[in-house]
Amino acid sequence: MAHHHLPTHTPPPLQSPALPASLPERPPQPTSSLPPPSASLPPKPSTNVTPNLPNHVEPQKSLTIPVPGSFIPIRNTALKPPKSSLKQFFPAFTEDEESASNTPQEQQAQAEVEVVGRDLEVTPPNNQLIDAPHFVPSSNQLPPPSPKQFSVSDHGGQKTSKEPTPVPQAEESCVPVQPSDAVAPPPPRPELYSIVGQVGEGTFGKVYKARNAITNTHVALKRIRMETEKDGFPVTAMREIKLLQSLRHDNVVRLYEMMVSSGSAYMVFEYMDHDLTGVLAQTQFQFSAAHLKSLCHQMFRGLAYLHHKGVIHRDIKGSNILINNLGELKLADFGLARFYQKRRKADYTNRVITLWYRPPELLFGATVYGPEVDIWSAGCIMLELFTKKPIFQGNDELSQLEAIYKVFGTPTLQRWSGFANLPWYEMVKPKDTISNRFRELFRKWLSPAAIDLADQLLDYDPAKRVTAAQAMDTPYFLTEEPMAEKPTSLATLEGEWHELETKRAKKKKRE
Repeated sequence: MAHHHLPTHTPPPLQSPALPASLPERPPQPTSSLPPPSASLPPKPSTNVTPNLPNHVEPQKSLTIPVPGSFIPIRNTALKPPKSSLKQFFPAFTEDEESASNTPQEQQAQAEVEVVGRDLEVTPPNNQLIDAPHFVPSSNQLPPPSPKQFSVSDHGGQKTSKEPTPVPQAEESCVPVQPSDAVAPPPPRPELYSIVGQVGEGTFGKVYKARNAITNTHVALKRIRMETEKDGFPVTAMREIKLLQSLRHDNVVRLYEMMVSSGSAYMVFEYMDHDLTGVLAQTQFQFSAAHLKSLCHQMFRGLAYLHHKGVIHRDIKGSNILINNLGELKLADFGLARFYQKRRKADYTNRVITLWYRPPELLFGATVYGPEVDIWSAGCIMLELFTKKPIFQGNDELSQLEAIYKVFGTPTLQRWSGFANLPWYEMVKPKDTISNRFRELFRKWLSPAAIDLADQLLDYDPAKRVTAAQAMDTPYFLTEEPMAEKPTSLATLEGEWHELETKRAKKKKRE
């Protein structure tokens, strides 16, 4: 394209000549804008050139036009990540926020890039980037680092978790880099958790024992099951995380943090050496009456705290009651827990609580209930502590009711005034009348004060059951000897006892 220089002399004063009758025809355009080979090429344009203009013409603002061989700085334009629904449940995970480019320098740079693109008239095919050298911004111009994440790997049969290394901050500099240059791989990240083995498995995921490489302490990693989820993170896990964040008590298992690794999410809990189902199955250590009283008291302390905070656990059973070698008991697994209103009972599903620990009102189809469902389950646990086995072992709702009838007899309107109005009463009502044999059956295991407490915990009528706080004020804990004593001798046990190991041992015996 030929370049023409504007005249530098001052033009004569303009006049208004008479217009011709007809405009002259437009001269034919040349077929090529290139000068002939013999013509001399104009000088090469340079940057920041301000041409000499007539005095009455105001010069335009100068623009920075690149010359061949120069680099065009490309500003960092990181995309914003999509908004995550987990932000309110993961306080440690803050989403990257991109600052708005409103500074005059950034606006000027953007205008320069746009003008350069128009002047050069370069349109890449299919909107692909041109293979040209570019500048790489320094590290302090990059977007904020991503949230703290971990990765789980397997070394020698054991999974390990790794923590990212923070990126060092460097001084601002621009270095031209060709696209073909290979990027050096990041340095290996230090291992944070090494998984020792699996200790449990539930409906919503598996539980592993892991060691923290920094503190050399053990934690429990609960892997959240994501395979069957089509809409992202499971709602049940989000409920559990939100609920656990609001709980702090000596008899409630503590959630330390969340961990994301290779697309899987883990909940990091304090580690407990045993669960109640596993420790009752072992034969190395025998609990004394003082030990059993301490375990019952700790269980009611945890339940009293939950109910005071407006939480129904809805899954009290042996495998969800954890015990460490110090004799401390903690309630765990809040996947089915819900907040409830103390002044009025809400409508919930009755398909909760493991069948052997499910109260009779749910077996009759009740959907309006409160914390008294946890009290029935706690009564079943209390009896299991003394007898070393679950008391009511049914295969379905009908057989579970029959197992309860054999111990407490069939309910009557005098014992439970509202049970005839429950939804499933006509389908599951007892056909025969059976008498109450509870005290006769359990007097060889429980003391008189313990039988009185268990009878109040396992009342047919939910309104007549004692609360967890009232249970701790009964003579069984206050006056009857022996007084409660934590089973600290559990530290002498060989190995760790959980329900998972108990099931595996029973399976081997059957084979």
